[in-house]
Amino acid sequence: MIGSRHVTRLPVAWLAIALSLATNAGSAEPQTQAVADWPQWRGPHRDAVSAETGLLKEWPTNGPTLAWELTGLGKGYSSVVIAGGTLFTMGNIDAQYMLAFKLSDRSLLWKAKVGAPNDQAHSTPTVDGDLVYTIGTAGDVVCVKVSDGSEVWRKSLTVDFGGKAPGWNFSESPLIDGDKLVCTPGGDSTVMVALNKKTGAVVWKYAPTEAQKPGLAAHASIVVSEAAGVRQYVTLMQRGAVGVSAADGKLLWVYPRVANGTANIATPVVVSNLVFVSTAYNTGSALLRLEKSPDGVKAEEVYFLGADKFQCHHGGFLRVGDYIYGAHGHNAGNPVCIKMATGDVMWKENQLGKGSGSLVYADGNLYFRWEDDTVALIEANPERYVLKGQFKIPSRPGADGPGWAHPVVQGGKLYIRHGDVLFCYDVKAKQK
Repeated sequence: MIGSRHVTRLPVAWLAIALSLATNAGSAEPQTQAVADWPQWRGPHRDAVSAETGLLKEWPTNGPTLAWELTGLGKGYSSVVIAGGTLFTMGNIDAQYMLAFKLSDRSLLWKAKVGAPNDQAHSTPTVDGDLVYTIGTAGDVVCVKVSDGSEVWRKSLTVDFGGKAPGWNFSESPLIDGDKLVCTPGGDSTVMVALNKKTGAVVWKYAPTEAQKPGLAAHASIVVSEAAGVRQYVTLMQRGAVGVSAADGKLLWVYPRVANGTANIATPVVVSNLVFVSTAYNTGSALLRLEKSPDGVKAEEVYFLGADKFQCHHGGFLRVGDYIYGAHGHNAGNPVCIKMATGDVMWKENQLGKGSGSLVYADGNLYFRWEDDTVALIEANPERYVLKGQFKIPSRPGADGPGWAHPVVQGGKLYIRHGDVLFCYDVKAKQK
């Protein structure tokens, strides 16, 4: 039953087989990008997993070498993306801008105005070929040219689609899937919309019925799933996790139990016919199995983990093999490892830094970053917690407020943003 609170215990053996056979099924990768690039939120497959190899297996006492620093990003929690030798991000300066820097010398190539000033920029841009896209906190969806930042088209989630800004304004990072840009205006008239990525023309709109309204956008970003043989867009809305048909915008399923009334932020993990979701505010986590039904697709709850087991606030979680690694706790980031098939907590450790924690995976290790700028290298080992090094990012003017921008590993470098400042660390292992 859609949205059922009944806990269905599916055979663990079946789940283990499904996970072992799955690779990156259901990932969304801009087809014009090289694998080595990091062209969108959480990387090529929107899963916070880097394909980088040859990285340091442990860090020196004071951490890896700081290769360079870059200022002028403005205020923002936006992460960075890298494509074709250019680094893109969002920042609030005298207005909200998308910014492009030449990676080789860190020179500013251009800045494109997105919208009116806001205390922070939230969205991480998405690069697809010669175009780059982002969403401002007021709901401005903007497409500009990679070459010079000139505007190609723009839409407003509020004016054009009747969207309503959630509590901390619009925060999602836009999804490019084939010829479509997909995002969530939220509200009563258009929950989700697909636009032609070249022109901004509407491809379809998901308009909710009176009986089933998922509510406002909830700060999460969409991922693609092929579960039950149906290509669908999975995200978290105000009233639950949802799946929407990629073909026509039809609502396929809603799962309300994981939702809270404040903010549902973390990007879901999808693999095979499974979806793992989690929120904070004393809510918890769930594993869902998506199956075909007479109406299309139904979501069955495999298990639910209470807030004491795993609740994820800002920092997210990711899958490596059969295991989920994530940042546990409300306004916190305690490292945790969970067996995805069963929900068993393999280990949980007290966090090294203060506040919310975020993470990315590369070459056998987790790169954890906490909001007080403590950074750690933790082995992605399901058997035990293994710390491989830690350091503290230096204090700099403009690096104020909480450090919530998610880390990125690309090209042998670790990128960590705090407000106006971007720090780049060399994490490539030296050749012997």
